[in-house]
Amino acid sequence: MTTITLAENKENTLKRKKRSWDRGLALFRALFLPVVALLVWEVLTRLGALPSLLFSSPSLILTRAVNLISTGKLWEHMEISLFRALLGFLLGGGLGLAFGIIVGMNRKSEQYINPSFQMIRTIPLLAITPLFILWFGFGELSKILLISLGSFFPLYLQAFLGIRNIDNKLFEVARIMEYTRLQQITKLMIPSALPNILLGVRLSLSVAWMCLVAAELLGADKGIGYMIQDARSFMQTDTVFVGIIIFALAGKLSDSFVRVLEEKLLRWQDSFKA
Repeated sequence: MTTITLAENKENTLKRKKRSWDRGLALFRALFLPVVALLVWEVLTRLGALPSLLFSSPSLILTRAVNLISTGKLWEHMEISLFRALLGFLLGGGLGLAFGIIVGMNRKSEQYINPSFQMIRTIPLLAITPLFILWFGFGELSKILLISLGSFFPLYLQAFLGIRNIDNKLFEVARIMEYTRLQQITKLMIPSALPNILLGVRLSLSVAWMCLVAAELLGADKGIGYMIQDARSFMQTDTVFVGIIIFALAGKLSDSFVRVLEEKLLRWQDSFKA
């Protein structure tokens, strides 16, 4: 019995070590290209091959970021940008999920609603931004609504497709088990459509960050987008790059958060693993 326990403990230890090694290797691979690009960028800037006024350098960008953090200006801009992005995403993504489920469940709803949504979806957001400013002014409402509009369609489309791709045999089983409509939604539709819904969340989050940039560049007195626009006016390239890196990191972190949710919620999937 003791021999079996020791063998199991040894096997578990080896598995943990292998998982740690795999995570470390994955992190190394993820960081390899960015680190090499930064090193090449720094060398080319120091050699004068890239003009520092236009491209700055990683060391100068880092120095500028530390300065902005120490003065508190960076957090002041980040705070309002995070508020706009998250509120816009929650509003637009929540409505997109709700409408996606409703339209996916009902053919008549699809005939009434979907053609209009598809037509609005094809309109570039930059084309309607001036209208939002005319209707709602330069305040927070126009920015949040613009972000909401961009976040709406990815989740709407993925929720709609997820519902429509559910195997019809599952609905037959639900009818046999006499599920109510609410039980069909909570125990059948949403779990079955969850892969599409989570993909929609990832896409909506990325669109929310892009719409945030457009909203803040066109009319704001605070936010990372405003900081970029203000720095561009004074040719402060290092500050512009700080803002760009913040948007990149925010997008990556939000995407990684949803990826973690996918791993936890979709363990039942027998998907391809390269």
